[in-house]
Amino acid sequence: MRSPVHLPSAAFGRGSDLLGQVDYRLAETAEEQEEIFRLRYRAYLREGAILESPAQRNTDQYDGLPNSWTFGVYFHGELYSSVRISVLNSVWRQSCSTEIFGELLHPRLDRGEVIIDPSRFVADPDKARRFPELPYLTLRLAYMACEYFNADLGLAIVRAEHQAFYRRVFLHETIAAPRMLPGLLKPVGLMAADFPALKEKVFERYPMMRSTAFERRMLFAHDGDRRPSASIVLRPHDNASIVPQQS
Repeated sequence: MRSPVHLPSAAFGRGSDLLGQVDYRLAETAEEQEEIFRLRYRAYLREGAILESPAQRNTDQYDGLPNSWTFGVYFHGELYSSVRISVLNSVWRQSCSTEIFGELLHPRLDRGEVIIDPSRFVADPDKARRFPELPYLTLRLAYMACEYFNADLGLAIVRAEHQAFYRRVFLHETIAAPRMLPGLLKPVGLMAADFPALKEKVFERYPMMRSTAFERRMLFAHDGDRRPSASIVLRPHDNASIVPQQS
């Protein structure tokens, strides 16, 4: 199911004009995925996070997993940025963060917590300079995922120089010092926020982070075509069924 969501401009406070011009699209076709993999490569290469590659694309073993959603953020029909949202629980534990910070996260998953792990957040190196609001609009997807899946914890794996943004906007705290993530040349630290306790404070400061139940369902509720292999229980907050049946 294609999921382009053209954001409504009403009731979002500051930034509503931009929200009305942005589409969030789940990358499901080979063409959509390839466009995002090439965007990742350009963005990472520009900031010195990866080595040059003849393939000029960046992907990993977490792309396409049943607990991951990779989105493109489009402005006037052009791809500007992308982020992958991994949803973790006691059954589904595969993500970038659990790969390198597993000793901190697995105990929480053992207790039945639901964790949202955004990764592969990239922006077009040229377009991003003309669009300072782009990080807010892109990471809004992670906030919508936290609300839709009734998350206990929202994560961010980011380099040290970017942590101030997450601390200021999403009230994240650093819970682990930087480590090397396979495939990248620069270390990333782990930040986290108690979503239920902090979301209203974020909404008050950044009204554009709010979303409607309809918007969240359009982005994250899918039939069994994409996730046929196992039952996945993720406590959807919006009462939308995303639990595929085993074949």
